[in-house]
Amino acid sequence: MKKFKLFAILSILTLLIAACGTDKDDTANESGSEGKVYRVGIDTTYPPFEFEKDGEYTGIDIDIINAIAEDQGFEIELKPMDFGGIIPSLQAGQLEVAIAGMSITEDRKKVVDFSDPYFDAGLSLVVANDTDDIEKIEDLAGKRVAVKNGTTGATFAQEQEKEHGFDRLVQFNDSPAMFQEVSNGNAQALIEDYPVIAYAIAQNDLGLKVVGERLTGAQYGIAVLKGQNDELLEKINAGLANLRESGKYDEILNKYLAE
Repeated sequence: MKKFKLFAILSILTLLIAACGTDKDDTANESGSEGKVYRVGIDTTYPPFEFEKDGEYTGIDIDIINAIAEDQGFEIELKPMDFGGIIPSLQAGQLEVAIAGMSITEDRKKVVDFSDPYFDAGLSLVVANDTDDIEKIEDLAGKRVAVKNGTTGATFAQEQEKEHGFDRLVQFNDSPAMFQEVSNGNAQALIEDYPVIAYAIAQNDLGLKVVGERLTGAQYGIAVLKGQNDELLEKINAGLANLRESGKYDEILNKYLAE
C-alpha cells in the first residue's frame, strides 16, 4: 500500500515537472523572435550613407537600418568592413544583413536577396578641378582611372576599359584613398556613385568635380543571403514601407542630402 502511495506521489511530481518544462519551452518558442540580434555589414568609408563621426557610426544607411529594426522589434549589431568583404561575409555566415550603398545588380542577385529599393543612385565621372579635357567616358582613352574595389563603379570601369582604351585601372579599398589618387594627379579620373561623391565634394575641399551626364542609373537595396532569410527580408521590407508612410524616410534623407 505504501509502495502504491509512493508510486502515485512520484507519478504526480513527474507530471508536474514535465508540465513546467513544457511551459518554459512554449514561452521560449513564443518569444524566440523577439530581441533577435542581427549582424549587419556596413562600410564606414562611404558618406553620406555610412561614416564615423565622433566615435559613432552615422549616415543614411545607419539611420535607415536602425529605424527598420526599431519598427520591426529586432536588434542589430553593426559590423564595419571593406565593401568587397561584405557579400563573402554573408556567404560565410558572419553576417545576416548588409546595407552599404549596395546597388541591386543581376550578378549580386545570384548570391543575395535584396529588399525593395531604398535609394535611386547612379555612377558619375569625376576629375580634378583643373582638368578640362575629360567630360565623358570616351575621353578616358590612355588615362588612368581610379575605382573602389567591389563596387558597381569598378565593374562598370572593367567593362569599359578595353572598349575605351584606358591606360589602366587603379583599385582601392576605400573612397578617401581613391579621391586622393585623382586629386594628386596619380590618376586622371574616378568613377563613383553620384550621391557619395556629391556629398564628399560639398563637405570637403577635395579638389574634385563631377563632369558630364550620369553614366548609369542604379538603385540601392538591403541584402540578405539568398534563400536563407525570407522572414527577415519580409520584416525589412515592411519596416521600410512603414518609414516611407510615416515620413521618417524623407526625414532621414533630408538630414544628409538637403541643400
